[in-house]
Amino acid sequence: MKNIRNFCVIAHIDHGKSTLSDRLLETTRTISEREMKDQALDSMDLERERGITIKSHAIQLYHKHNDGETYTLNLIDTPGHVDFSYEVSRSIAACEGALLLVDATQGIQAQTISNLYLAIDHDLEIIPIINKIDMPNAMIDEVTDQIVELVGVNKEDIVLASGKTGEGVEDILSAIVERIPPPKGDPDAPLQALIFDSVFNPFRGVIAYYKLVNGTLRKGDKVRFYHTGKEYTADEIGILQLDMIPKEVMKAGDVGYIITGIKTSKEIKVGDTITHVDNPCEEAIQGFEDVKPMVFAGIYPIDNEDFEDLRESLEKLQLNDSSLTFEPESSQALGFGFRCGFLGMLHMEIVQERLSREFDMEVITTVPNVSYIAHTKKGETIHLRTPSDFPDPTVLDYVEEPYISAQIITKPEYYGPIMSLCLEKRGIFKNQHYLSPTRVEMVFELPLAEIVFDFYDKLKSISRGYASFDYQPIGYRESDLVKVDIKLNGESVDALSALVHREKAYAFGRRICERLKELLPRQMFMIAIQASIGAKIIARETISAMRKDVTAKCYGGDISRKRKLLEKQKKGKKKMRQIGQVEVPQKAFLQVLKLS
Repeated sequence: MKNIRNFCVIAHIDHGKSTLSDRLLETTRTISEREMKDQALDSMDLERERGITIKSHAIQLYHKHNDGETYTLNLIDTPGHVDFSYEVSRSIAACEGALLLVDATQGIQAQTISNLYLAIDHDLEIIPIINKIDMPNAMIDEVTDQIVELVGVNKEDIVLASGKTGEGVEDILSAIVERIPPPKGDPDAPLQALIFDSVFNPFRGVIAYYKLVNGTLRKGDKVRFYHTGKEYTADEIGILQLDMIPKEVMKAGDVGYIITGIKTSKEIKVGDTITHVDNPCEEAIQGFEDVKPMVFAGIYPIDNEDFEDLRESLEKLQLNDSSLTFEPESSQALGFGFRCGFLGMLHMEIVQERLSREFDMEVITTVPNVSYIAHTKKGETIHLRTPSDFPDPTVLDYVEEPYISAQIITKPEYYGPIMSLCLEKRGIFKNQHYLSPTRVEMVFELPLAEIVFDFYDKLKSISRGYASFDYQPIGYRESDLVKVDIKLNGESVDALSALVHREKAYAFGRRICERLKELLPRQMFMIAIQASIGAKIIARETISAMRKDVTAKCYGGDISRKRKLLEKQKKGKKKMRQIGQVEVPQKAFLQVLKLS
């Protein structure tokens, strides 16, 4: 065990984690030159296209140190985007050390700080690294001062490196061996292994990735999953390199995989503990808490017959992305589907994209919203996940909405526009702090509902990409929320209703009505599109009827002949309007819901 080192790489998005990981794989010759490609650990097409890491990946490296001994290094790569911070927390739980990567051209960003605090909470040994030192605009001295102030290390402890040229990679490997402690554990104690990830393989079933904390695991052992209580045989165990490499024995401190032939995804839970059936451990490992989704949206199959296929697809996706939560729900307009919980809008977009690519499931997503708490006059508390759960205004006392504390780090010249944006989003300014003469940290308290849609995009555009953003939930506060219903000829369309703040209800209703007028096909009768709060109509658009020229056959003659035909048509239109149903085509739903 003294020759094992488990570490992860933490950094803000785009600070060069994947590139540095590539250099570590090259230097330790884990990957041959033939297999080497950029972002070697990013296995999804989506990750390559967007240049972001979505999943954390584990891989084992072997490094021959100056003392002549060979060390086993288990690298767990982590994502950098704020929406995937749950992946980071799971990686950190399986490590003893972390490489804190900071871009020499950008300095410390918000996500760097929040991931650093996560690592410090788990007592990880931090190795600060300044990356991209080969860039002409690298601010090495300034970034060094920022790190010294933030982490409290000596300047000599900071490693200078370049993921592009490979400079400093040997120093990083030496620092990992010398500074990160070996895992603590007893190979002779009862088996305890923490599951930090899992994937579904159509031929082998569920494959769990774990870190062995105590004990020894052999191929063929009878194992039990602590929380689910299910028992299996370890058909195959081994270590993770680019491919899975089977082994006969795994000992305390190792990171590897186990295949037990589990076919149903519900039987395995990320954060669970694996132990032996005949010599079980006393208690489960305290890994990480259950994830709390921030954004909720309904996901419905385009064809209702695909409902069961969608359930299977979501279950398989949940194995690989345990921060996704879902429960069945139904809608009058869209049929049967699922109410899904996501960590943010990017997470929701990625889940939609993965459903389409990996499972060939095309879906409709309803207007995303956050969860609210409604208090009735009788003293009952109702958790609102969908607008249809909103209680009648006559019994409602007040509604509370979730608030977050947002930490924004930017350049002083963007201070004004960012302040305006946050105040427009009903934000409360708390404080500011200059990290250096060119970097200011601003803290706001904002309603979560306001940052769900386009806050991140707007922040990036007004600061030209120089603002970084991170947030933590701070609880619920009372708010003046109303339910806006969209009606077509007096019939409510439940999939389009939304909970919004009273100040913004009028603008929201008007925008959806205008959009529906553009998108709905004309009928033989007039269609009234209305937005309402309770019985009060706040916006209206009208789609005029298509009209057949019934007077075409009357040329000349008395006007009363024409009037008779027009009156007859008018009666028919009136009757048609009473019995006519307005169907919202799927294409129109997709377009309206992109409104945000």
